[in-house]
Amino acid sequence: MKKTSIIVAMDAKNGIGKDNDLMWHLPIDMKFFKTQTENEIVVMGRKNFESIPERFRPLSNRLNVILTRNKDFEAAGCLVFNDMKDCISTLSNREEKIYIIGGGEIYKQALELDLVEEMYISHVDCELDADTFFPIIDEQQWEIKTLQDHPKNEKHAYSFAIKYYKQIKR
Repeated sequence: MKKTSIIVAMDAKNGIGKDNDLMWHLPIDMKFFKTQTENEIVVMGRKNFESIPERFRPLSNRLNVILTRNKDFEAAGCLVFNDMKDCISTLSNREEKIYIIGGGEIYKQALELDLVEEMYISHVDCELDADTFFPIIDEQQWEIKTLQDHPKNEKHAYSFAIKYYKQIKR
C-alpha cells in the first residue's frame, strides 16, 4: 500500500484545533500548506472538511477525499470513503502524493496503521486552549529537519517553525 504524508500545524501541547476551527492565523504557514498540497490528494475527516469555509471547499487544485463513518455522506467534487485502509488502497495507484490533512482522529488512524512515511509539522510557539490534538509520536522514529523558521510579526501572532519528518526505515 502506498505510504502517505501528513501536514499539520500544532501548538506546544500538540493542540491542532478548537471548536472545529484553527486556533491561529498564520499566512506564511497557510501558503506553505497550499504550495505543498496543490495538484496532490488531500485526505481529511468529515468534520475537518465541514470546517473549511464553504467558498473554499472543496480545496481547489487538489483531489479532495473525505473519510467518514456516515455511509450516506456526499460532498460535491469529493471522493468519500468510510475506511482509511480502503481509501489509501484505492488511491495508491494514482500518481499524486497523498496528504493526510486532519483532523485528530484521521491523523491517529494513519499513524496507527503505519501509513505515514513523512510529515510536515508547523510547530507554533504557543499553548492554546485546544480541544483537538495531534497524536504523540516517538521522535526517535523520525529524521527531523527544520525547513523554515518564522518570527512573530505584525501578520503572525506567534513564531513557528516548519519541520520535515522522514520515517526511519525499520
